[in-house]
Amino acid sequence: MLKVSDCFRKWSIPSRIAGSILSKTRNQYCRTAGAAVEGYNEPSVNSSHVNGESANINWDDLGFGLIPTDYMYIMNCSKDQHFSQGTLTPFGKIEMNPSSGILNYGQGLFEGLKAHRTANGRILLFRPEKNAMRMKVGAKRMCMQAPTVEQFVNAVKQTVHSNKRWVPPPGKGAMYIRPLLIGSGPVLGVAPASEYTFITYASPVGNYHKGLLNLIVEEKFRRAIPGGTGGVKAVTNYAIIYKPIAEAKAKGFTDVLFLNAEKYIEEVSTSNIFLVKGNEISTPPTSGTILPGITRKSIIEITHVLGYQVKERAIPVEELFDAEEVFCTGTAVGVNSVNSITYQDERIGYKRGAGTVGQKLYEMLTGIQTGHIEDKMGWTVELD
Repeated sequence: MLKVSDCFRKWSIPSRIAGSILSKTRNQYCRTAGAAVEGYNEPSVNSSHVNGESANINWDDLGFGLIPTDYMYIMNCSKDQHFSQGTLTPFGKIEMNPSSGILNYGQGLFEGLKAHRTANGRILLFRPEKNAMRMKVGAKRMCMQAPTVEQFVNAVKQTVHSNKRWVPPPGKGAMYIRPLLIGSGPVLGVAPASEYTFITYASPVGNYHKGLLNLIVEEKFRRAIPGGTGGVKAVTNYAIIYKPIAEAKAKGFTDVLFLNAEKYIEEVSTSNIFLVKGNEISTPPTSGTILPGITRKSIIEITHVLGYQVKERAIPVEELFDAEEVFCTGTAVGVNSVNSITYQDERIGYKRGAGTVGQKLYEMLTGIQTGHIEDKMGWTVELD
């Protein structure tokens, strides 16, 4: 077990936190870091932050960007060991060894989930155990230690509870929670890190996309390849799509729809995709290059309840011309109907709005997530 006296030598333990505690000495912070692995739960959470007081921000102005909140949750473990009890600490910067696995070889995973405030003041999480299970699958692929499902869900709950004044009022947005698993131990050769750090932080957010969703099909760049990491939420999956996204936005498009090498539809940069024609809904299968989205899974289950036929199948790009509706799903985007897709300079428009399948699914999903509709699926978890 890590001792407080080891703090100065353990680069992977998070160091001084920015902001209110930057003036504290390194020795004071090492006591906090030592507490994280010995079960000591300081720093204590300011009760004024969790007693119902609302953060002083303009909730009508929320976008999808980081708004620093009060606390984050941190756990650590060594290679071939289990994660020890974590601790809440003020949100801020962490110190990292320049030879850490995450900085040198991109050994890292992240998750994303939301907390919603209901009309009667409750706070609901949506299927957090599914995110925990997906992180465990990703950790196995990336040769990392992962927290247990119970540790993951507990970290999420503590993070939300300590920052609950930042959960937006009903109808104003949600709290986005970002669990992050990184190889924090030093490594020079190509090998898994010797230590791992699990961090959970949160931020209030609004809509991911502003305005109509207009996509362009990307034919040059690939988001993932067979045998790669496209089926897990590896951090390395995302920087490689910055360039095609930037090029698409420069042309006036909202986002990019990626294909595989055989010209079959895969996914949008941050979301899964569904095509609707008649009573049939189709979506690409999660066969290794496509992330198995939790919103995607939930939408498929809802469609069965509503009586639609859902087919998970390979979809040639040409079927975009025949679809009546297209919508995207994901934690960040929710269920978002596509206005148009442009492929080889030809623009295809789609139905959207009242009465469409996408709108019905959006209303059902968000109704469950926000407590407006009874959760007969058993998906929501109420914060104590």
